[in-house]
Amino acid sequence: MSERSERTVGQSTGFELLLREQAPQVLSALVRHYGHFDLAEEAVQEALLAAAQQWPTEGVPDNPRGWLIRVGSRRLTDLLRSESARRRREENAAQLAAPEEFVASGPEIDDPGGRDDTLTLLFLCCHPALSAASQIALTLRAVGGLTTAQIAAAFLVPEATMAQRISRAKRSIKQAGSSFEMPPEAERDERMGAVLHVLYLIFNEGYTASSGTSLHSAELTTEAIRLVRGVRKLLPDDGEVAGLLALMLLTDARRAARTGADGTLIPLAEQDRSKWNRAAIVEGEAMVSDALSRTQLGPYQVQAAIAAVHDTAERADDTDWRQIVALYDVLEQLVDNPMVKLNHAVAVGMAVGPKEGLAVLEPLESDDRMNHRLEAVRAHLLEMSGDTAAARESYLLAARRTTSMPERNYLQSKADRL
Repeated sequence: MSERSERTVGQSTGFELLLREQAPQVLSALVRHYGHFDLAEEAVQEALLAAAQQWPTEGVPDNPRGWLIRVGSRRLTDLLRSESARRRREENAAQLAAPEEFVASGPEIDDPGGRDDTLTLLFLCCHPALSAASQIALTLRAVGGLTTAQIAAAFLVPEATMAQRISRAKRSIKQAGSSFEMPPEAERDERMGAVLHVLYLIFNEGYTASSGTSLHSAELTTEAIRLVRGVRKLLPDDGEVAGLLALMLLTDARRAARTGADGTLIPLAEQDRSKWNRAAIVEGEAMVSDALSRTQLGPYQVQAAIAAVHDTAERADDTDWRQIVALYDVLEQLVDNPMVKLNHAVAVGMAVGPKEGLAVLEPLESDDRMNHRLEAVRAHLLEMSGDTAAARESYLLAARRTTSMPERNYLQSKADRL
């Protein structure tokens, strides 16, 4: 599809949310009946483009999903015919496609229960043959309905680079011989963990962009929350799905207070809490409380509980840091993640004292997974302890290492004040 076509689909219209909600279900229907994930995905993008052009003037059809499936199937038929002609395999392609019968059946290709294969599609996009970066890109494209241009903009890479990444991901899935079906039960828990991790990474990149001039991308955080809501509808009794959604709601609730009018970063302790989204906090707190009371404990639930302790404190001074330390103790038993230990060090520093917090940091010195955040936390704890000279050096080192301009400016300002 042309660059102009993709950008047209991505424009903000009154139909954008509806199209995004329908996209994974339409793609699932085409892949389930035709195979050819890569061609089906292209056909769905063409169908979304047609809807974006026609629905604003002609009105939304009574069955939007059926309309998109019919248009997508016609486009997929054309693509299959073109592909088969190029490869001189017309007879085989005709057997695979059966286009006239498929198009005539319209939305009736779905089962009477309104089959939703979104979760199967998520499993496919998070195939273990793909890197985490490819899983994220393919999930946003196929399940989120974002265009290549939108995904590239969110991750601050050229559109051509992102297009290549998505194309490689689709080729890898094809080469792996994957079929459109749920993974075997023995693999399901592991693959579900990958799905939730990809959605978690999408949210994190949106909440604190790893590079660029903006601290966050509301489009990515909103999309991650929407996708997890969709997974929760399919798995309402899964405690970790509930925990992840609660964590996102409780974290995103602070977004409006995280930056000043000029885009400068405002740390948690200095934020105007009246700007926090109270409805999201109430929903997230209730969700994690329910999950903790009736499901098996998992790391997303514990992280959500930590976020709830922060969000329910009326003032920064009211934060129950000892409870947060206890929750991090539990979390460290569930996951081996340097960021968990880093945040644990901050909590210990606030609850017990900066020297004790610095002691928690010591094992991370040799961890090659660490980035500028280790120096930023060290600087904070050194400043609390009164060692302003060492704190300033750590702030400057952290500022040099980060690729996020808002974080760099904030860290530089902390050093300058010292």
